Formats: sequence, C-alpha cells, structure tokens
Amino acid sequence: MSKAPLKTCILIPAFKEEKHIAAVVREVRDYCPAVIVIDDGSPDDTARIAAEAGATVLEHVRNHGKGAALQTGFDHARAHGYDLAITLDADGQHAPSDIPAFLQAYERTHSPVLVGNRMGNVADMPRLRRFVNRTMSALLSRVMGQHVPDSQCGFRLYHRSAFPQGACDAHSRRYAAESEILLHLSLQGCKIGAVTIQTIYGEEKSKVNPLTDTFRFFRMLRRFKKIKRKFLAQ
Repeated sequence: MSKAPLKTCILIPAFKEEKHIAAVVREVRDYCPAVIVIDDGSPDDTARIAAEAGATVLEHVRNHGKGAALQTGFDHARAHGYDLAITLDADGQHAPSDIPAFLQAYERTHSPVLVGNRMGNVADMPRLRRFVNRTMSALLSRVMGQHVPDSQCGFRLYHRSAFPQGACDAHSRRYAAESEILLHLSLQGCKIGAVTIQTIYGEEKSKVNPLTDTFRFFRMLRRFKKIKRKFLAQ
C-alpha cells in the first residue's frame, strides 16, 4: 500500500507587496493549492489582492516584522494539520518552480529542515548581499556545528516536527528570527539540509536594512551563544 501524500502548505509573509503578490500566489498555486499569505499590517491592498489570487490570508493589524508573520503562519499550519510547510518571500525573488525540488529533497533525505541555497550561482546577486550572506552563513554554521551555505535564504521547507514554537524558539521578531530559528533547531539536534535554487534579482528593493538588521543579527547571535553554553552545561 502506497503512503498518503504529505499535507503541504506554502507560507508567504508579506508587507506592502500589492505589486507582486498576485503573480507570486498564482504561480505558487500551480505547485501547491494551499497558499497562506500572512499580511503583516500592510497599509496597501496586499491582503485583498492575495485573497483574490486564491490565497488564504491571515492579517496582522499592525506591522510586527517578518519573524512574527512567519510564526503566525507556522501556528496556522500546525493547527490545520499540515505535515510540511514551505516558506518563500512575496517579492518575486524566489521561483515557485523550485518547490518540487524541496519536496523531492525531503523524500530523499527526510531532513526536517531544508534551506534554499543561492550561493552556487551568485553572478546576479548584488555584491554587498553576497558578502553579507557568506559572512553570516559562515558565522551561523560555526555556532550550529553544521554547514548551512545560505542561512539568510527565506525559501525553506520545514517538517511539522521542526515548526517553530513561538517565543520559546525565537526572541527576534524581524529578519534575525529566521537565523535564530535555525540556531535553536540545531541545539535540538535537528539536521538542516540544503536545496540548490535559482537566484532571481529584479527591480525589487530589499526590505532588509543593512545597518539595523546586521546589528540585530549580532545581538541575536550573542544572546544565542549564552543559551548554547547553558544548554551544553546541563
């Protein structure tokens, strides 16, 4: 008897993405019909356009940051019995056509977390972002004790056993939250794999603030090192 397919959803955190969200949702639905957009307090028509494109929309009244939007998505996925959740960004910089690669990699490896890897083809990646990604990925890999080549990539697959549990998993509420999730999972002995994906950069402007978010990243890393020391001392 063949196994039942795993129940899979796509989580898309979004903030002020009315320009791109419809196209992203429609293309994602070609690969997975269960698309959940978490509108993080957008003042524009992101939520309405996403719903019209066929997504289930969860709304924050105010903007809380990407980490908080992801947590709302994971809570929804857990409550509705999803086995797998794939996260991707709303700005069109992730190719939905790579979704099957994540599912195939999971079937092959059963890694509870798979992170997209754009670093195999960086010709189109802005030089500053390339440097930041490589530096932060190297730092995180060293702290985690396992190699994650592109830890800053938001295109990921999570098995339900690795769905973040909220504040107990990540204190960071903005972009550093994605890195902190990986750090906490590594403490739990979770194997983190990688999937080669396309690198897409168009006219979109990144919402990452190089100064502020780098500061948040190092503050989060310093806090986590203390947590790790206490964990290892037990």
